[in-house]
Amino acid sequence: MKALILLLALFSLVSYAGTPVETLVPVDGVYSPNGFDSNDNSEIIVEGWLPNLCHKTPMTKSEIKDGKIHITVTALRYDESSPFCPEMIVPFIQSVNVGILDKGMYEIVVNGKSPYQKNSKIKISESSSNALDDHIYANVHYVEKSHGTKIVTLNGYNPSDCLVLDEVKFVSNEVNTYSVLPIMKKVRDFCPMKMTPFAYDVEVPQSLNVNKVLLHVRGMDGTSVNSILHLEQ
Repeated sequence: MKALILLLALFSLVSYAGTPVETLVPVDGVYSPNGFDSNDNSEIIVEGWLPNLCHKTPMTKSEIKDGKIHITVTALRYDESSPFCPEMIVPFIQSVNVGILDKGMYEIVVNGKSPYQKNSKIKISESSSNALDDHIYANVHYVEKSHGTKIVTLNGYNPSDCLVLDEVKFVSNEVNTYSVLPIMKKVRDFCPMKMTPFAYDVEVPQSLNVNKVLLHVRGMDGTSVNSILHLEQ
């Protein structure tokens, strides 16, 4: 009988520990890339961390209210009694698509009215055309970084070998973010579908007086790749 009671108690404990609740999580930084206009799906990137492995699956929600962009960053938290919750901080970066916005300056409030609240701003320019992008960008999959250097490598695959790199532009938001624009050009009219790997080495400017920056690499079809780079001052 005692064994049955103990087994039922253990089962109840495991069941309780296995039922997650959604909770706010700490946010370290908010990054608002420059260069979005009123025809773009604008993005805001948040950097945070999960306090331990009881927290899973960071999630974001956004809404525009009273002219401000409100973002909530949460995770699923399992009860601390779970045996699968070692103390280990887990950093994360989440891109928040806030949709098409009218031109203007928007205030950003992340996890408002909480100990984790962060504030920032984003500027949306007026669109000059109906096109999604003014340029063809390289199809970057990831950013390769080397410790102690400002040289990074943009890696990916282009859909055809008729596209070659023209230039890489860096656009600063004057706070903590560089929008990286790997602009391509067509070298011939015949463009057969041929996945072509590339690795472009570029040097990140150091015009921002901060220890770390976000590299927001614009890609094809309005996509992006986001990576934090630590700079040595």
